[in-house]
Amino acid sequence: MTDETTKAEVFEAGQAMRRKVLGDAHVDRSLAAATEFSRPIQELVTQYCWGEVWTREELAPRERSLINLAMLTALNRNHELGVHVKGAYNNGVTPAEIQEVLLQTAIYVGVPAALESFRVAESTLKELGADV
Repeated sequence: MTDETTKAEVFEAGQAMRRKVLGDAHVDRSLAAATEFSRPIQELVTQYCWGEVWTREELAPRERSLINLAMLTALNRNHELGVHVKGAYNNGVTPAEIQEVLLQTAIYVGVPAALESFRVAESTLKELGADV
């Protein structure tokens, strides 16, 4: 965030990017489900992750999606992986490219993690109507 950019502007940019990648329905559900307790984390994610980082120009959203798929597999964060498979697909990543990322993760983070990620990705892609 530059000195000229306000916190509200970064939040709005994050909101726009989050909606572009994950879709209005997902963001609306996340925000509607926020409680007084969980609202601060939703605001942080929107401002920091989506507003400060995802809006940077050095990597395109498509590239950031590919990186997220690998990292979420490594961390075994299957719910978030499903969310980001949808985001990757929205960003133009093909099922074959998702498959390649997950194959690559098998080598570096382990076959069990990759196997589970394949299950999550295939199920998510089928929900999206992708040819898998």
